[in-house]
Amino acid sequence: MAERLGRLSEEIKREVSSILARDVKDPRLGMVSITDVSVSRDLSWAKVYFSQLGSAEEREKTLEGLNRAKGFVRTELSKRLRVRHTPEIIFQFDPSLEEGAKMDALLKTLQGSTGNEGQNE
Repeated sequence: MAERLGRLSEEIKREVSSILARDVKDPRLGMVSITDVSVSRDLSWAKVYFSQLGSAEEREKTLEGLNRAKGFVRTELSKRLRVRHTPEIIFQFDPSLEEGAKMDALLKTLQGSTGNEGQNE
């Protein structure tokens, strides 16, 4: 069962990415990446996690755009997936990419400060 849910999650992730990139014409959905999908055991819902670099305001606009496209995305998924019942789509922001970028910048500043100390002496 867990293996089937994993395969379905990956398939939904791939298809939603494709639908958003090719079929949804909403300017609010600029540089959005689908990072993960988790599907409930009864297949009633699928949480689709997205990531986007930018301000909180841009993120809100993206979430609005995704929620407006939700019905269309689900309809397209039902045509592409081989499941009896297409899960309800729940879009949720995934901060991990943004946190990773902040961590990377912090590590670079730390690296730079330790590297310069040796040169000044």
